Amino acid sequence: MFKNILITLLVLFSLSLQAFTAQAAVILQYHHVSASTPAITSVTPVQFKEQMQYLADNDFIVMPLSQVVDAIRNQQPIAENAIVITFDDGYKSIANTAHPILKEYGYPYTLFVSVEPIKAKYSEMMSWEELIQLSKEGAEIANHSWGHEHLIRKLAGESESQWLTRIEANILKTEAEIKQATGQNHKMLAYPYGEYNQAIETMLSRHGFVGLGQQSGAAGAYSPITALPRFPVAGVYADLSSLKVKMHSLNMPVVSMTPRDPELKEGHWRPELKVTLDMSDIYPHQLMCFIQGQGAKKPLWLSETEFSVRAELDLPPGRSRYNCTAPSKSQTGYYWFSQAWVRPKNDGTWIEE
Repeated sequence: MFKNILITLLVLFSLSLQAFTAQAAVILQYHHVSASTPAITSVTPVQFKEQMQYLADNDFIVMPLSQVVDAIRNQQPIAENAIVITFDDGYKSIANTAHPILKEYGYPYTLFVSVEPIKAKYSEMMSWEELIQLSKEGAEIANHSWGHEHLIRKLAGESESQWLTRIEANILKTEAEIKQATGQNHKMLAYPYGEYNQAIETMLSRHGFVGLGQQSGAAGAYSPITALPRFPVAGVYADLSSLKVKMHSLNMPVVSMTPRDPELKEGHWRPELKVTLDMSDIYPHQLMCFIQGQGAKKPLWLSETEFSVRAELDLPPGRSRYNCTAPSKSQTGYYWFSQAWVRPKNDGTWIEE
């Protein structure tokens, strides 16, 4: 009898663990909320209102990013249907257009800002006074680097240690400026352009920072705390019919992967990604990967839990991604995983942006 009770308890524990690890928050990333800014980084006010109404109509729980980060760090449960709303750069359209809509629904959100554009008083950017007012009304103000730099790029003649010292000073100086202006000190960095590497991740960990990218997926127990995924919402990705699939996405149970570093080394332009998954809620034959710019790619299964995927052609200079998805056996929604890549041109120089 005792043995049967023990087995029952172990089964219940296993089920509760699976339930926990399946919990995640979908983090949405916006830039402009405007009908007159570039579509590639914008949603219109009509689209934004429609998206917020969808969240309300479908019982989503919109959470502050800091709360989700704390839950992931401390391995605590995250509410079902959790959504986080974030904005990069601090454009005026967020204060003028997005904020009133969010206030109407009572939704919290996070603004990632760079300091240099604020100090330069660029006309399209919010001022410190505007940011402070939003922070008083509940907005979280967080780090987007000092001048929205390509953090992984070295200056001419700069050594590895000199580069990392410069980036470290950049991030810490930005955090100190935000704290002085708003009183907020969340230690959450959204990587400009979604570009980062393992050296930056290690540095952030040393200072207790979280890092957020622009690779797709739900953020949860299996997500690296220095590379949390977000779903960019703009242009063709702003249509609600496709966005709502992402809103219901699940945290892919990635146990391990190689390589972890998004920055590709010279000549390694077709990286082979090896991923080990917890397969308890996934059918292997239903997992499919996609190479950005190259289309669908079936994974090669190396064992019952590990697969590999590799581009057929060289990834182009700049940013690319491998995306993999699989439907859940037990619940609505797709597990979603994305690995970001970034590389220079063949001569070692970077594309201009």
